[in-house]
Amino acid sequence: MSDKPIYVTEPFLPPLEEFIPYLEKIWESKRLTNNGPMHQQLEEALCEYLGVPEIALFNNGTIALLTALQALRITGEVITTPFSFVATAHALTWNDITPVFVDIDPNTFNIDPNKIEAAITPRTTAIMPVHCYGNPCDVDAIQSIADKYNLKVIYDAAHAFGVQDEGGSVLRHGDLSAVSFHATKVFNTFEGGAIICPDKKTKQHINNLKNFGIVDEVTVVAAGINGKMSEVNAAFGLLQLKYIDKALDGRKFVDSYYRSTLHEVPGISFLTPLDLEKHNFSYFPILVEDEYPLSRNELYFLLKENNIHGRRYFYPLISEASTYRQQSHINPSPDIALRVADKVLCLPIYPHLSIEEIDKIIQLIRQPTAVASSHET
Repeated sequence: MSDKPIYVTEPFLPPLEEFIPYLEKIWESKRLTNNGPMHQQLEEALCEYLGVPEIALFNNGTIALLTALQALRITGEVITTPFSFVATAHALTWNDITPVFVDIDPNTFNIDPNKIEAAITPRTTAIMPVHCYGNPCDVDAIQSIADKYNLKVIYDAAHAFGVQDEGGSVLRHGDLSAVSFHATKVFNTFEGGAIICPDKKTKQHINNLKNFGIVDEVTVVAAGINGKMSEVNAAFGLLQLKYIDKALDGRKFVDSYYRSTLHEVPGISFLTPLDLEKHNFSYFPILVEDEYPLSRNELYFLLKENNIHGRRYFYPLISEASTYRQQSHINPSPDIALRVADKVLCLPIYPHLSIEEIDKIIQLIRQPTAVASSHET
Protein backbone atom coordinates (compact mmCIF):
# COMPACT_ATOMS: atom_id res chain seq x y z
CA MET A 1 0.00 0.00 0.00
CA SER A 2 1.27 3.45 -0.85
CA ASP A 3 1.93 6.07 1.81
CA LYS A 4 -0.37 8.60 0.20
CA PRO A 5 -2.45 10.59 2.68
CA ILE A 6 -5.86 9.22 3.62
CA TYR A 7 -8.21 12.15 4.07
CA VAL A 8 -11.57 12.21 5.81
CA THR A 9 -13.10 12.31 2.34
CA GLU A 10 -12.17 12.44 -1.33
CA PRO A 11 -14.55 13.43 -4.10
CA PHE A 12 -15.88 10.75 -6.40
CA LEU A 13 -14.75 11.63 -9.91
CA PRO A 14 -16.26 9.90 -12.96
CA PRO A 15 -14.03 9.05 -15.92
CA LEU A 16 -12.58 12.26 -17.34
CA GLU A 17 -13.20 11.20 -20.93
CA GLU A 18 -16.94 11.06 -20.19
CA PHE A 19 -16.90 14.72 -19.15
CA ILE A 20 -15.38 15.97 -22.41
CA PRO A 21 -18.59 15.65 -24.51
CA TYR A 22 -20.43 17.82 -21.97
CA LEU A 23 -17.75 20.48 -22.28
CA GLU A 24 -17.91 20.30 -26.06
CA LYS A 25 -21.64 21.05 -25.92
CA ILE A 26 -20.96 24.07 -23.71
CA TRP A 27 -18.31 25.29 -26.17
CA GLU A 28 -20.76 24.88 -29.03
CA SER A 29 -23.58 26.71 -27.27
CA LYS A 30 -21.34 29.42 -25.80
CA ARG A 31 -23.72 29.48 -22.82
CA LEU A 32 -21.58 29.53 -19.69
CA THR A 33 -24.12 30.62 -17.09
CA ASN A 34 -27.52 32.37 -16.69
CA ASN A 35 -29.80 29.33 -16.60
CA GLY A 36 -28.32 27.57 -19.63
CA PRO A 37 -29.34 24.16 -20.99
CA MET A 38 -27.06 22.16 -18.66
CA HIS A 39 -28.46 24.06 -15.67
CA GLN A 40 -32.04 23.34 -16.73
CA GLN A 41 -31.31 19.66 -17.40
CA LEU A 42 -29.68 19.21 -14.00
CA GLU A 43 -32.61 20.79 -12.17
CA GLU A 44 -35.00 18.43 -13.95
CA ALA A 45 -32.79 15.40 -13.34
CA LEU A 46 -32.37 16.19 -9.64
CA CYS A 47 -36.10 16.69 -9.13
CA GLU A 48 -36.66 13.24 -10.63
CA TYR A 49 -33.85 11.55 -8.71
CA LEU A 50 -34.67 13.12 -5.35
CA GLY A 51 -38.43 13.01 -5.75
CA VAL A 52 -38.94 16.71 -4.97
CA PRO A 53 -41.31 19.15 -6.72
CA GLU A 54 -38.91 21.99 -7.54
CA ILE A 55 -35.22 22.72 -7.08
CA ALA A 56 -33.23 25.92 -7.59
CA LEU A 57 -29.50 25.41 -8.23
CA PHE A 58 -26.87 27.66 -6.64
CA ASN A 59 -23.15 28.24 -6.94
CA ASN A 60 -22.66 26.92 -3.39
CA GLY A 61 -24.60 25.76 -0.37
CA THR A 62 -23.85 28.80 1.78
CA ILE A 63 -25.33 31.23 -0.77
CA ALA A 64 -28.32 28.89 -1.00
CA LEU A 65 -28.80 29.11 2.78
CA LEU A 66 -28.40 32.90 2.75
CA THR A 67 -30.99 33.17 -0.01
CA ALA A 68 -33.44 30.81 1.68
CA LEU A 69 -33.49 33.13 4.69
CA GLN A 70 -34.02 36.12 2.40
CA ALA A 71 -36.78 34.35 0.50
CA LEU A 72 -38.79 33.79 3.68
CA ARG A 73 -37.98 37.28 5.01
CA ILE A 74 -36.55 35.90 8.24
CA THR A 75 -35.52 38.49 10.84
CA GLY A 76 -34.82 38.78 14.56
CA GLU A 77 -33.73 35.51 16.15
CA VAL A 78 -33.50 32.01 14.71
CA ILE A 79 -33.11 28.88 16.81
CA THR A 80 -30.41 26.56 15.54
CA THR A 81 -27.76 24.05 16.63
CA PRO A 82 -24.20 24.76 17.78
CA PHE A 83 -23.10 21.33 16.49
CA SER A 84 -22.58 22.13 12.83
CA PHE A 85 -20.22 23.78 10.37
CA VAL A 86 -19.88 27.52 10.93
CA ALA A 87 -21.70 28.35 7.68
CA THR A 88 -24.97 27.47 9.41
CA ALA A 89 -24.64 30.38 11.81
CA HIS A 90 -22.78 32.62 9.35
CA ALA A 91 -25.78 32.55 7.01
CA LEU A 92 -27.88 33.96 9.85
CA THR A 93 -25.35 36.60 10.86
CA TRP A 94 -24.91 37.82 7.26
CA ASN A 95 -28.67 38.38 7.22
CA ASP A 96 -28.43 40.38 10.48
CA ILE A 97 -30.22 37.57 12.32
CA THR A 98 -29.21 36.47 15.82
CA PRO A 99 -28.55 32.71 16.11
CA VAL A 100 -29.92 31.16 19.29
CA PHE A 101 -28.11 27.89 19.97
CA VAL A 102 -30.04 24.98 21.44
CA ASP A 103 -28.51 21.76 22.75
CA ILE A 104 -28.53 18.50 20.78
CA ASP A 105 -30.08 15.09 21.27
CA PRO A 106 -27.47 12.64 22.65
CA ASN A 107 -28.65 9.84 20.35
CA THR A 108 -28.75 11.66 17.00
CA PHE A 109 -26.59 14.78 17.54
CA ASN A 110 -29.40 16.79 15.93
CA ILE A 111 -31.11 19.73 17.61
CA ASP A 112 -33.19 18.53 20.57
CA PRO A 113 -36.85 19.48 19.99
CA ASN A 114 -37.45 19.30 23.75
CA LYS A 115 -35.12 22.28 24.22
CA ILE A 116 -36.56 24.51 21.49
CA GLU A 117 -39.63 25.97 23.17
CA ALA A 118 -37.63 27.31 26.13
CA ALA A 119 -35.48 29.31 23.67
CA ILE A 120 -38.39 30.99 21.87
CA THR A 121 -38.75 34.72 22.49
CA PRO A 122 -40.94 37.44 20.94
CA ARG A 123 -38.09 38.02 18.44
CA THR A 124 -37.98 34.39 17.24
CA THR A 125 -39.10 34.01 13.63
CA ALA A 126 -37.75 30.62 12.56
CA ILE A 127 -36.03 27.35 13.43
CA MET A 128 -33.03 26.26 11.37
CA PRO A 129 -32.11 22.66 12.23
CA VAL A 130 -29.33 20.62 10.62
CA HIS A 131 -29.65 17.01 9.48
CA CYS A 132 -26.31 16.21 11.08
CA TYR A 133 -24.21 13.60 9.22
CA GLY A 134 -27.25 13.04 6.98
CA ASN A 135 -29.38 11.68 9.86
CA PRO A 136 -32.79 13.38 9.71
CA CYS A 137 -33.96 15.57 12.55
CA ASP A 138 -37.19 14.85 14.43
CA VAL A 139 -39.07 16.70 11.71
CA ASP A 140 -42.56 16.06 13.12
CA ALA A 141 -41.71 17.44 16.56
CA ILE A 142 -39.98 20.48 15.05
CA GLN A 143 -42.89 21.21 12.70
CA SER A 144 -45.36 20.90 15.58
CA ILE A 145 -43.46 23.56 17.54
CA ALA A 146 -43.19 25.78 14.47
CA ASP A 147 -46.94 25.55 13.85
CA LYS A 148 -47.71 26.31 17.50
CA TYR A 149 -45.62 29.50 17.49
CA ASN A 150 -46.12 30.48 13.82
CA LEU A 151 -42.43 30.01 12.97
CA LYS A 152 -40.77 29.16 9.66
CA VAL A 153 -38.55 26.08 9.36
CA ILE A 154 -35.49 26.13 7.13
CA TYR A 155 -33.40 22.97 7.09
CA ASP A 156 -29.67 23.12 6.62
CA ALA A 157 -29.64 19.86 4.68
CA ALA A 158 -26.03 20.12 3.49
CA HIS A 159 -25.37 16.51 4.53
CA ALA A 160 -28.69 15.00 3.49
CA PHE A 161 -28.55 14.50 -0.29
CA GLY A 162 -30.37 11.30 -1.26
CA VAL A 163 -31.60 10.48 2.25
CA GLN A 164 -35.16 9.13 2.39
CA ASP A 165 -37.55 8.47 5.24
CA GLU A 166 -40.77 6.50 4.90
CA GLY A 167 -42.45 9.43 3.12
CA GLY A 168 -39.71 10.10 0.57
CA SER A 169 -36.86 12.60 0.43
CA VAL A 170 -36.06 14.28 3.77
CA LEU A 171 -35.45 17.42 1.71
CA ARG A 172 -39.21 17.91 1.42
CA HIS A 173 -39.57 18.89 5.09
CA GLY A 174 -39.88 22.42 6.39
CA ASP A 175 -40.64 25.55 4.42
CA LEU A 176 -37.32 25.25 2.56
CA SER A 177 -34.28 22.98 2.61
CA ALA A 178 -30.80 24.02 1.48
CA VAL A 179 -28.34 21.38 0.30
CA SER A 180 -24.62 21.53 -0.55
CA PHE A 181 -22.90 20.09 -3.62
CA HIS A 182 -19.42 20.96 -2.36
CA ALA A 183 -16.52 18.69 -3.33
CA THR A 184 -16.64 17.07 0.12
CA LYS A 185 -20.28 16.00 -0.19
CA VAL A 186 -21.69 12.67 -1.40
CA PHE A 187 -22.93 14.38 -4.58
CA ASN A 188 -20.79 17.23 -5.84
CA THR A 189 -20.65 19.68 -8.71
CA PHE A 190 -17.12 20.84 -7.75
CA GLU A 191 -18.83 23.71 -5.89
CA GLY A 192 -22.58 24.05 -5.77
CA GLY A 193 -25.79 23.89 -3.82
CA ALA A 194 -29.55 24.10 -4.11
CA ILE A 195 -32.77 25.08 -2.43
CA ILE A 196 -35.62 22.59 -2.46
CA CYS A 197 -38.81 24.50 -3.22
CA PRO A 198 -42.41 23.39 -2.53
CA ASP A 199 -43.87 24.94 -5.69
CA LYS A 200 -43.09 26.88 -8.88
CA LYS A 201 -44.04 30.27 -7.37
CA THR A 202 -41.49 29.86 -4.58
CA LYS A 203 -38.86 28.68 -7.05
CA GLN A 204 -39.43 31.72 -9.28
CA HIS A 205 -39.02 34.04 -6.31
CA ILE A 206 -35.77 32.30 -5.35
CA ASN A 207 -34.58 32.39 -8.98
CA ASN A 208 -35.07 36.16 -8.93
CA LEU A 209 -33.16 36.53 -5.68
CA LYS A 210 -30.19 34.50 -6.91
CA ASN A 211 -29.96 36.68 -10.05
CA PHE A 212 -29.62 40.12 -8.44
CA GLY A 213 -33.40 40.38 -8.02
CA ILE A 214 -33.76 40.84 -11.77
CA VAL A 215 -37.04 39.83 -13.43
CA ASP A 216 -36.37 41.24 -16.90
CA GLU A 217 -34.22 43.87 -18.63
CA VAL A 218 -35.92 46.76 -16.89
CA THR A 219 -37.33 45.24 -13.70
CA VAL A 220 -35.50 44.62 -10.41
CA VAL A 221 -37.81 43.47 -7.62
CA ALA A 222 -35.37 42.81 -4.77
CA ALA A 223 -31.82 43.34 -3.57
CA GLY A 224 -30.72 39.93 -4.77
CA ILE A 225 -27.35 38.26 -5.03
CA ASN A 226 -25.38 36.42 -7.71
CA GLY A 227 -25.92 32.80 -6.73
CA LYS A 228 -26.19 31.18 -10.15
CA MET A 229 -24.56 27.84 -10.93
CA SER A 230 -22.37 27.80 -14.05
CA GLU A 231 -22.93 25.49 -17.00
CA VAL A 232 -19.65 23.65 -16.30
CA ASN A 233 -20.73 22.86 -12.74
CA ALA A 234 -24.17 21.78 -13.90
CA ALA A 235 -22.67 19.55 -16.60
CA PHE A 236 -20.45 17.87 -14.04
CA GLY A 237 -23.51 17.32 -11.87
CA LEU A 238 -25.34 15.60 -14.74
CA LEU A 239 -22.42 13.22 -15.17
CA GLN A 240 -22.10 12.66 -11.41
CA LEU A 241 -25.77 11.77 -11.19
CA LYS A 242 -25.15 8.76 -13.45
CA TYR A 243 -22.77 7.37 -10.82
CA ILE A 244 -24.40 8.51 -7.58
CA ASP A 245 -25.95 5.15 -6.66
CA LYS A 246 -22.63 3.41 -7.23
CA ALA A 247 -20.92 6.02 -5.04
CA LEU A 248 -23.49 5.57 -2.27
CA ASP A 249 -23.02 1.78 -2.41
CA GLY A 250 -19.28 2.31 -1.97
CA ARG A 251 -19.88 4.47 1.09
CA LYS A 252 -22.29 1.91 2.50
CA PHE A 253 -19.59 -0.78 2.24
CA VAL A 254 -17.06 1.35 4.14
CA ASP A 255 -19.65 2.15 6.82
CA SER A 256 -20.51 -1.55 7.26
CA TYR A 257 -16.83 -2.54 7.38
CA TYR A 258 -16.10 -0.04 10.13
CA ARG A 259 -19.11 -1.15 12.17
CA SER A 260 -18.29 -4.86 11.89
CA THR A 261 -14.64 -4.40 12.87
CA LEU A 262 -14.82 -1.64 15.50
CA HIS A 263 -17.96 -2.54 17.45
CA GLU A 264 -16.06 -4.54 20.07
CA VAL A 265 -13.23 -2.05 20.65
CA PRO A 266 -13.52 -0.87 24.27
CA GLY A 267 -14.10 2.86 24.50
CA ILE A 268 -15.15 3.31 20.87
CA SER A 269 -18.83 3.89 20.13
CA PHE A 270 -20.79 5.21 17.20
CA LEU A 271 -24.23 6.43 16.26
CA THR A 272 -26.95 3.84 15.83
CA PRO A 273 -28.34 4.20 12.29
CA LEU A 274 -31.87 5.56 12.13
CA ASP A 275 -34.55 3.39 10.55
CA LEU A 276 -34.66 4.98 7.10
CA GLU A 277 -35.65 3.98 3.61
CA LYS A 278 -32.27 5.23 2.36
CA HIS A 279 -29.09 6.45 4.03
CA ASN A 280 -26.29 8.31 2.25
CA PHE A 281 -23.39 7.40 4.60
CA SER A 282 -21.98 10.90 4.30
CA TYR A 283 -19.83 10.65 7.45
CA PHE A 284 -18.61 8.00 9.86
CA PRO A 285 -18.31 9.58 13.31
CA ILE A 286 -16.97 7.64 16.29
CA LEU A 287 -17.00 8.69 19.92
CA VAL A 288 -13.80 8.18 21.89
CA GLU A 289 -15.04 7.37 25.40
CA ASP A 290 -13.21 7.48 28.74
CA GLU A 291 -12.46 3.71 28.64
CA TYR A 292 -10.32 4.11 25.54
CA PRO A 293 -6.57 4.25 26.30
CA LEU A 294 -6.17 7.56 24.44
CA SER A 295 -8.14 10.77 24.50
CA ARG A 296 -9.93 11.82 21.33
CA ASN A 297 -7.23 14.37 20.58
CA GLU A 298 -4.46 11.85 21.18
CA LEU A 299 -6.09 9.41 18.76
CA TYR A 300 -6.64 12.21 16.24
CA PHE A 301 -2.95 13.12 16.28
CA LEU A 302 -1.82 9.48 16.26
CA LEU A 303 -3.80 8.92 13.06
CA LYS A 304 -2.41 12.14 11.64
CA GLU A 305 1.17 11.00 12.37
CA ASN A 306 0.37 7.95 10.27
CA ASN A 307 -0.93 10.05 7.36
CA ILE A 308 -4.60 9.49 8.21
CA HIS A 309 -6.51 12.76 8.38
CA GLY A 310 -9.76 12.35 10.26
CA ARG A 311 -11.74 15.40 11.33
CA ARG A 312 -13.15 16.47 14.66
CA TYR A 313 -16.55 17.36 13.23
CA PHE A 314 -17.75 19.47 14.97
CA TYR A 315 -15.12 20.85 17.32
CA PRO A 316 -15.15 23.41 18.69
CA LEU A 317 -18.86 24.21 18.72
CA ILE A 318 -20.01 27.22 16.74
CA SER A 319 -21.12 28.79 20.02
CA GLU A 320 -17.52 28.53 21.27
CA ALA A 321 -16.13 30.64 18.42
CA SER A 322 -15.19 34.19 19.40
CA THR A 323 -17.62 35.50 16.79
CA TYR A 324 -20.57 33.95 18.64
CA ARG A 325 -19.38 33.70 22.24
CA GLN A 326 -20.62 37.23 22.93
CA GLN A 327 -24.17 36.01 22.31
CA SER A 328 -23.99 33.17 24.84
CA HIS A 329 -25.90 35.14 27.47
CA ILE A 330 -29.13 34.52 25.57
CA ASN A 331 -28.51 30.79 25.16
CA PRO A 332 -28.44 28.04 27.80
CA SER A 333 -25.21 26.04 27.91
CA PRO A 334 -25.27 23.23 25.30
CA ASP A 335 -23.88 20.62 27.71
CA ILE A 336 -24.51 17.57 25.54
CA ALA A 337 -23.10 19.25 22.44
CA LEU A 338 -19.98 20.22 24.41
CA ARG A 339 -19.45 16.62 25.55
CA VAL A 340 -19.97 15.22 22.06
CA ALA A 341 -17.64 17.81 20.53
CA ASP A 342 -14.88 16.66 22.90
CA LYS A 343 -15.34 12.99 21.93
CA VAL A 344 -16.25 12.91 18.24
CA LEU A 345 -13.88 11.93 15.45
CA CYS A 346 -15.01 11.39 11.86
CA LEU A 347 -13.07 8.61 10.14
CA PRO A 348 -12.25 8.62 6.42
CA ILE A 349 -15.14 7.46 4.25
CA TYR A 350 -15.49 7.65 0.48
CA PRO A 351 -16.42 5.18 -2.29
CA HIS A 352 -12.90 4.27 -3.43
CA LEU A 353 -11.35 3.87 0.04
CA SER A 354 -9.55 0.53 -0.25
CA ILE A 355 -9.72 -2.42 2.15
CA GLU A 356 -6.00 -1.98 2.82
CA GLU A 357 -6.53 1.65 3.78
CA ILE A 358 -9.50 0.84 6.00
CA ASP A 359 -7.55 -1.94 7.69
CA LYS A 360 -4.70 0.46 8.40
CA ILE A 361 -7.13 2.83 10.12
CA ILE A 362 -8.76 0.03 12.08
CA GLN A 363 -5.44 -1.41 13.22
CA LEU A 364 -4.36 1.94 14.62
CA ILE A 365 -7.63 2.31 16.50
CA ARG A 366 -7.52 -1.24 17.84
CA GLN A 367 -3.92 -1.09 19.05
CA PRO A 368 -3.05 2.57 19.57
CA THR A 369 -0.65 2.03 22.46
CA ALA A 370 1.36 -0.54 20.49
CA VAL A 371 1.80 1.94 17.66
CA ALA A 372 2.69 4.74 20.08
CA SER A 373 5.25 2.49 21.80
CA SER A 374 6.87 1.53 18.51
CA HIS A 375 7.22 5.23 17.66
CA GLU A 376 8.92 5.85 20.98
CA THR A 377 11.47 3.08 20.38
